[in-house]
Amino acid sequence: MEASKYKFFIFINLMIIVNFFNSHYLAQTKQNSIIKLFCLQSVKEEMLKAEIEYSEESVNETCECYYAEFIKTASHQDSKKKCKLETQEILNNNRKI
Repeated sequence: MEASKYKFFIFINLMIIVNFFNSHYLAQTKQNSIIKLFCLQSVKEEMLKAEIEYSEESVNETCECYYAEFIKTASHQDSKKKCKLETQEILNNNRKI
């Protein structure tokens, strides 16, 4: 009887740990998705206002850059500035080709 109580206790603890990790990663995924959605919309709008042809690839690269920088610096403005400059350089290089 004692062995079954012990196994049950271990099983419950494992379920709690697994649930904790799942909820943590789910929250990270949702946060990434929300940030990425806002970024994609914002980048597309800015490119349209500037009358720049955009590709989904360049928009995705810009948003991936933004998200990575935002995670490092936790600064919206710094991340936006850095990735905007990188995207402008890439677009300028593509025009020269």
